[in-house]
Amino acid sequence: MEKEALSVMGKKVTLSWLLAFYGEMLTDTQREMAHLHWEEDFSLTEIASQFSVSRQSVHDTVSRTEKQLTALEEKLGLVARFQKMEAGLTACKEALSGVTATPETAEKLLSARRWIDELLNQEEA
Repeated sequence: MEKEALSVMGKKVTLSWLLAFYGEMLTDTQREMAHLHWEEDFSLTEIASQFSVSRQSVHDTVSRTEKQLTALEEKLGLVARFQKMEAGLTACKEALSGVTATPETAEKLLSARRWIDELLNQEEA
């Protein structure tokens, strides 16, 4: 049972990433229903009540949205590319933390560390 809960949570995290990257390519209704279901943990019944539609309609919309987002990621790979860059920047930051600056390299090392920190800490636009 615990493994299943982790699997559901992992799927929701993945879908939230996809929604963050590709959400603007969805209709407002798709985006809002997906957000409520995956990120706010609303049940399909709660969402149906909010939108004055049937539970089945919400289920169909959320399922269709999941398929669209997955297809976009398969074609474009933006989430995978972002996660790979983030992992690379984190590895660079860790590698630079073990480097001792000399008087000649101190400024460049500090600049590199600042750039990496800035890139890792960027908020969504």
